[in-house]
Amino acid sequence: MTGIVPKSKAKGTDICAMDNWNFYIIRSDLGCFMHSTNLNKGHELSIWSLHPSCQNGDHYLGDWNGYFYIIKGDKFRRVSNLEKDTDAENHNLHPNCRGGDHYLAITNYFYIIFKERRTYRKTKNLEHDTEAVEYTLQPNFRNGLYYFGVQKYLFFVKPASEWGVEFYTGTSFSKDETVGVYSFHPDVLNFLPGGLSITKGPAFARWENIKTITNDSNTPGTFKRRVNKKVGYHKEKMTQITHNWKIAASVSVETGALTSLIAKVQLSFSAEYGGSHVNTESECWSEMTEEEEELSFELKPNESVYLWQYKLGLGNDPVLFCRDLKMSSDPKPPTEVPLPSAQP
Repeated sequence: MTGIVPKSKAKGTDICAMDNWNFYIIRSDLGCFMHSTNLNKGHELSIWSLHPSCQNGDHYLGDWNGYFYIIKGDKFRRVSNLEKDTDAENHNLHPNCRGGDHYLAITNYFYIIFKERRTYRKTKNLEHDTEAVEYTLQPNFRNGLYYFGVQKYLFFVKPASEWGVEFYTGTSFSKDETVGVYSFHPDVLNFLPGGLSITKGPAFARWENIKTITNDSNTPGTFKRRVNKKVGYHKEKMTQITHNWKIAASVSVETGALTSLIAKVQLSFSAEYGGSHVNTESECWSEMTEEEEELSFELKPNESVYLWQYKLGLGNDPVLFCRDLKMSSDPKPPTEVPLPSAQP
């Protein structure tokens, strides 16, 4: 199974927008965010660094005046620039505005979605809860992964279906109707957590036989063999995901390092989101190289030794070649996993 990781399971990740039709995908785990003027067509995709003070928020939203709001617990920070933390102000959330599952803003109102209560709250001010009203959230809008707003339109991202990952638009969460349904452009999907499982395919992590040596003689003997193996990150397979991204000079990692970080995070996700649930921090993430290793072993007549290497990849493409080799007399792949499990 593959799919986008919901905001509830990816702290510091969110989608927000401004009334001038600018959209932002926040990825605190990557230390940056994506800007686009059209998520369906992939227009004007650019990557910017996320200021440390703007990272790891519980929720992100943009308002009609060009301000971003970063909510952490019972407080929020308002800034005019996520990269520079410009015009920063800290405020307390009104008690009635706390504990929401999603936050967005349109047409002079903030919207707070409470999924368990199946309601949403409209208010003109998050600190004072001015002119607040609460409504029933219609069933069609209850299973969104992300919510954001532009002008009079409400947007919400649905779980992946047979048509892929789509976002819906409407003008009211209290009316069971939608205005439009749109797919995400592949270049946008590549930046969303879990998106690589849709554009590239689900992750795999397995032992692969890279060489088999057999003693075809009638006498036992000691064999020495030089084995060539690939080690490290297959940069060429992944850099195509950033071809249409304009990466700002302020981003702390170069293009290749950013793609390897995206791949590393994708591999750490559970199988539900197209990952392999392994932690690859101990592996070499520098660009892939060919290395030679000399091995020595004894074989009885007609006995074989199998050399295995652990590889991780997406879809059909290996992405990471682990350094260690394993020898066995069994033609079946080893069963143990040489890497630790990723933290949930």
